[in-house]
Amino acid sequence: MAGHGNHCSFVLLAEFHILEGAQLKYQFPQPLGIDEGVLAMSMLPDGAETQLDDWTIFFLNQTPFNTISPILALDTPEVKSMALPGEDDDDRPELLCVLNLVRTKHDKSLDRGAQVLALAICTRHPFIQIFKPFLLLALDDYLSDPSQDCLARLFDAVNSIDLSAAPKLTRHEKLVMRSSERKDIFAERFTHPSQQGWGQAGSVLAPKSVLQHKSTNSNDSYSSFEEGILLRSRDRDRYQDDNKGRRKENHRVKERADIEGTSTTQPLHSQHSPSDSSFSLGGSAVWVGDESGLELGQKEKEDSASLTSLMASTTLVGSSRNRRSTDASSSSSHAHGREQNHRPPNSHQAFDPHKRHGIVKDTHFYHTTVAYKDHQLPIKMPLSTFPEEVGDYSLITLINKFSTHQVVSGPVHPHLHTNGPQTHPIIVLFNALVTGKRIIFLGHKCPAGDVSTFVLAACALGSGCGAVLRGFIERAFPYANLKNKEEWEAVPAFIAGVTNPIFENSRQWDLFLNIGTGSVTVSKDIHATYPAITTIGLAGPLITRSSTLKAESSIGSEDDIARMAKEGSKGDLSKDNNADKLFIDDIRAAIEDHFGEGLVRMRFTEYVTRFVRLASRYEEEITGTTAFGFPSSHFSETPGRPPKLGSGIAFSDDATCLKELAANSHRIEAWRKTNSYKYLVVDYAKYQANNSIKGFDILHQLFRLRYTKNMLDSEALSIMRSLADGVKTYDQVVELLASLPHGGGLMYLGFCLFHQKEAIRDCTVNLFNQLRAYPVGVLYLQALNHFQRYAYVRQAHAKERKVLAEQHENTYFSTRMGAF
Repeated sequence: MAGHGNHCSFVLLAEFHILEGAQLKYQFPQPLGIDEGVLAMSMLPDGAETQLDDWTIFFLNQTPFNTISPILALDTPEVKSMALPGEDDDDRPELLCVLNLVRTKHDKSLDRGAQVLALAICTRHPFIQIFKPFLLLALDDYLSDPSQDCLARLFDAVNSIDLSAAPKLTRHEKLVMRSSERKDIFAERFTHPSQQGWGQAGSVLAPKSVLQHKSTNSNDSYSSFEEGILLRSRDRDRYQDDNKGRRKENHRVKERADIEGTSTTQPLHSQHSPSDSSFSLGGSAVWVGDESGLELGQKEKEDSASLTSLMASTTLVGSSRNRRSTDASSSSSHAHGREQNHRPPNSHQAFDPHKRHGIVKDTHFYHTTVAYKDHQLPIKMPLSTFPEEVGDYSLITLINKFSTHQVVSGPVHPHLHTNGPQTHPIIVLFNALVTGKRIIFLGHKCPAGDVSTFVLAACALGSGCGAVLRGFIERAFPYANLKNKEEWEAVPAFIAGVTNPIFENSRQWDLFLNIGTGSVTVSKDIHATYPAITTIGLAGPLITRSSTLKAESSIGSEDDIARMAKEGSKGDLSKDNNADKLFIDDIRAAIEDHFGEGLVRMRFTEYVTRFVRLASRYEEEITGTTAFGFPSSHFSETPGRPPKLGSGIAFSDDATCLKELAANSHRIEAWRKTNSYKYLVVDYAKYQANNSIKGFDILHQLFRLRYTKNMLDSEALSIMRSLADGVKTYDQVVELLASLPHGGGLMYLGFCLFHQKEAIRDCTVNLFNQLRAYPVGVLYLQALNHFQRYAYVRQAHAKERKVLAEQHENTYFSTRMGAF
């Protein structure tokens, strides 16, 4: 990521001429070397005159017809752009994202009564939405002073953005950041606290010394919780002084303040809670159910209650979302309810739990400002964006739009319909994306910006929100037009957005999505274009391998396998246990319950991850090996040898595994022929080489702990021992946290604190102690329910006392032996 870098490569301005049509008027700082008519038509969409303002997005350097060839090099030795984390340099030209603002200025003195202009910037960054304020001001500037100087000012202003202090997060750090709603997540990664808004929390100024970073073995990831508690104590004391007079005058306010613990140091449940010193282990605090004693605010308590309700159900959208928690921390939940009813006015100014160390800005973004003429424009750069995520898309909007019609029109194709005619339109869209079908979004009489957003959301959907697969943006045309129709239609598996209804009749598509009506249509010629071939291997001899599926003598053909896949609905025709249907019903329920975009994105990331692991298992079944996953195996014990952990995708039983493989075999076979599959094979090799946790499949172990019934003690011990031995460094801790199920956190690992076997409990305590060495690990430990936190602290104290006793005994005997 560049600091003072070439964020903007080109600035373009196009204008519609009444006689000559769309014309490209300016290219700054030099011509791109592309057909100017193609650029002008892309910048001035059909029906632009009907919109006062519209945004369009398109890409350059995708295909030969839109590959730039400037006369001069884009970058000078002094200003060399740097790739974002996750972007690799190769022989192909770097993809350029073009953000375009179209404006119609009505003027009766003109021939057509209006002037239509378009201003665009070309950037390498996928977070193009941060440049919208620049374009708005620059276009106003151009309308008042129509000259190329306006483009030069825009070019210079964008390239003056300083992102050098923005933390460069790894893939796992991005996943952890996405899964957390805390506004101080990875706050220690900011090298310049003052630029991120540190130093002031409400009306209380944090001491400068508190904000200093210290050098540790966590790769500069440090956050002192001792100092945080001291800061909270100072905030509490100041708040006491400021409100002493008011408490004397109004005794009721004092009682309410006492209830919530904001104006007294007496804990809410003092008769059941340990003192502050009793749960301070090794200099780091682990809060164990007495948040009021540490001045936790209402927001964090609401987040905790919301998290608890999410963890109560595997679907994450249980009906208890709006109820108080009924789990281990129910008593605390009732206290939270009382606090909400008795909070004094403006009490939130005393302490905000998200303002750790005085942070007042969301650490999901890097905050900075840049000058443009007389304006200081605030910039919020998202830190967890992947290259396959372009712009500010919305999966919720995409799902809501294409869920109005439950049935997809057109023929049923095995690549697209994993649940027959009942396959949900969103699942059909996902299947079309991963199997390389030609897709068109039509938005007739819709703003071109809306059409572009749907295309970008579809690309994110197929890629697992950029975290799993790639190869979608390179074949996406968020706004496509008739000018270069032949060129982009020649791109294999294109994903295009159009506003002209003529494309519906062209039949140069495999899946057609009408934004206006919400309908999804499969091409009537899809069977001729993609003949459905019979998948092989599922009923073959490979199924008898001891490490995977058991032989089923009753299975003789694919028809038998297909019938097994449908057995779940034989008993009750109204019940459909298809995994894709259950997943999409879960997502729709979450949206209806007003869960946010972040949860939906994480759930689709998990869905695409599971699809990849299932495809790895399928590839292993039909070829004997897999190029992008762990080999499938079960936990095994051999006398005289250490136990061997299982790996690969896990299922509750072999019948479920066989049913899923049969249901997904066609789309997996089609996906294995796409560029997305080839990219994944390359990425997986790099992932394994750079992985921090070595030697076992962490996702498999977490699945076993979460779902397995009657697990052997030896397997549970092997899993927890492997985690305790293999998760020690900062990178290993972050990788573990990124692998946890979204919404569950450490809860499933925390259950091991109550295991009957002492060795398993000790390994769990050791693992949690290692997590506690890093600020992000402490945040996850704080999210445990009260029972688990009490169990952890109690056992950690007992373990510490035992170690001290042994050391004292060894010292005593050494002294006695020395005396002799």
